[in-house]
Amino acid sequence: MGVMIVVLILVVLFILSGIKVINQYERGVVLRLGRVRPNVKEPGLRIIIPIIDQMRKVNMQIVTLPVESQKIITKDNVSIDVSAVAYYQVTDPVKSVVEIQNVVSATYQIAQTTVRNIVGQSSLDEVLSETTAINDKIKTVLEAATEKWGIFVSTVEVKDIQLPDTMQRAMAKQAEAEREKRAKIIAAEGEALSATKLGDAADIIAAHPIALQLRNLQVLSDIAVEKNSTIIFPSQFLDTVKSVKEFIAKEK
Repeated sequence: MGVMIVVLILVVLFILSGIKVINQYERGVVLRLGRVRPNVKEPGLRIIIPIIDQMRKVNMQIVTLPVESQKIITKDNVSIDVSAVAYYQVTDPVKSVVEIQNVVSATYQIAQTTVRNIVGQSSLDEVLSETTAINDKIKTVLEAATEKWGIFVSTVEVKDIQLPDTMQRAMAKQAEAEREKRAKIIAAEGEALSATKLGDAADIIAAHPIALQLRNLQVLSDIAVEKNSTIIFPSQFLDTVKSVKEFIAKEK
């Protein structure tokens, strides 16, 4: 009787070992006697033949793969530290199980190598100003390398670029010199415009001498309004007033 119970328990455990639960974000790849079954198990409760079948669950979610910072020498011989991040997803679970031993490790290694190679083929200015183009190049190389593993690389982004301290100081000086250059150019353009306007004013005053006298009177009037002060008129100024009166009389 006891033997029957033990046998019954073993049979139940044997049957239960063939019942598998696959989550919504997973797919099941079944190997029967070492050979891959063509039908991939979908999410839900699935039954396999114990001992004969082995099932590998494959995660189908998008995976965030950070590529740690690494020292890279650019095309113009500048040493920089570059880190990146890649997003990939398994599209063919059978290939991800059969074609590669550890798909996560392999994807990380190829991503790290590709970032180093692509950035190393670019100059520092290109790395800083053409990040989008570099990201596209890295993504293209990764797609070609991981396609045979059933992997789709959706996005690759260069996340952080660390420059040497000497290079940062040199770039700061360059930026400061560029700002000073622009400031001097703007000031020179202002002086040129001012000189042009003063030349036009001089031509008008030369054609109408009385205009200068009227301008003098306006300046004196502004001074008298702003400050309570005593103004002494030189004798030449009396002639000026006389000339203004004669001018006004002629105009009338």
